[in-house]
Amino acid sequence: MISWSLAGTIIAINIVYVASFTLRLILVVKGRTLAASMLAMVEVFIYLIGLNLVLSNLDSPVNMAAYCIGFGIGVYVGSKIEEYLALGYLVVQVIVDSISIDLPNRLRDLGYGVTTWQADGRDGKRLVMQVLVKRSNEKRLMNTLDKLSPKAFVISHEPKQFKGGFWTKLTNR
Repeated sequence: MISWSLAGTIIAINIVYVASFTLRLILVVKGRTLAASMLAMVEVFIYLIGLNLVLSNLDSPVNMAAYCIGFGIGVYVGSKIEEYLALGYLVVQVIVDSISIDLPNRLRDLGYGVTTWQADGRDGKRLVMQVLVKRSNEKRLMNTLDKLSPKAFVISHEPKQFKGGFWTKLTNR
């Protein structure tokens, strides 16, 4: 006989387990090993409870399907939680086709750290800007760039680490 409450419990436990697994992995990648270690202890406890439920009830394929469904939903939930938390920083490189543009100063006035240099592009001189931004402020920066320089070429990537400069003083508070 199928126990829908057991299947629901397995799904719920696996969602929590896989979401915490996803977050732990992200914390490890971001270098937050103490938080990752603490979360790992909770994660493995949840995992053992869920696994015990499934292994104790292998007579029903519904329980195994519930485990798989919970796993898939857990990956989705974990990634959404990470997006919401937006841990870490991004380096955004902005390339504009005019070296006389006042964009760097306008970005600085908005609180962004901006480093600039001139470069040679296919069709002439370019102004290259490098902006370090908290991931939680990425959309705001992109919206600002869309308004101030809609034709800018923008590349972003996540730095593993950084040191020096005024950002170090701001982030160590």
